[in-house]
Amino acid sequence: MNDLINELQLKIERLENEINFKNGLISILSHDSKEMFGNFLWLIEALEDKTISEEDFFNLLPQIKSDARKNLQTIQDSIAWLKTQYGDFKIKPVKIMVTDLFHHFEEKYADQLKEKSIKFYFKGDPNTFLTTDRLLLEYVLDKILNNAVKYSFPGQDICLLETTEDDQVILSVIDSGTGMAEKYVSAIYTYDNPIFQGTSGEKGVGLSLKIVKNFVSLLHGNIQIISAENEGTTVSLFLNKFTE
Repeated sequence: MNDLINELQLKIERLENEINFKNGLISILSHDSKEMFGNFLWLIEALEDKTISEEDFFNLLPQIKSDARKNLQTIQDSIAWLKTQYGDFKIKPVKIMVTDLFHHFEEKYADQLKEKSIKFYFKGDPNTFLTTDRLLLEYVLDKILNNAVKYSFPGQDICLLETTEDDQVILSVIDSGTGMAEKYVSAIYTYDNPIFQGTSGEKGVGLSLKIVKNFVSLLHGNIQIISAENEGTTVSLFLNKFTE
């Protein structure tokens, strides 16, 4: 009887988390979209009514561009999550070489790394494989690495560290950037966490890591975030090791 009660409690908790996640997602989408389109419409009408000069109009465009990029990222993140909600979604486990993932992101982030003079390197066993859904894992690592670059200062290093423990492969993205205070780390998956700007003024919406946690659960893995203000952040993924 107790086992049945515990199982029902877990299901209720899972459903509550899903409902809160969906409600938060809808809230972010509606608020940010209304704000962006409202500001853009106001700016155009102000120019038409000549309540602002052309010079002021063009001075405001970089901010509008930044807001548009932020909202586009929100939509792209939301679409990625929605794809896992249609029909009978199932992950597609494949054998993945860890260094292939490293080289994929090394190439993808080449411009951003060069712009900030950041060294991105791999540490661990170059022959390690794991079994998981490549699409979801690449999304997860992409968002983690994006934050690492965003919150790193020019000239710093970012490491993709691989370690193996029993039947798990642990992938950690380590940076020595701005980091976060403990009170923010503990609230990082909620909708109460403040949004921080990157070291070059990059903006985010705080949505990506919430979806990342959801995807890591789909991969039957775990995620751990260790961070300290002005010391950097380590985000670790605990995933299934490949077995023949």
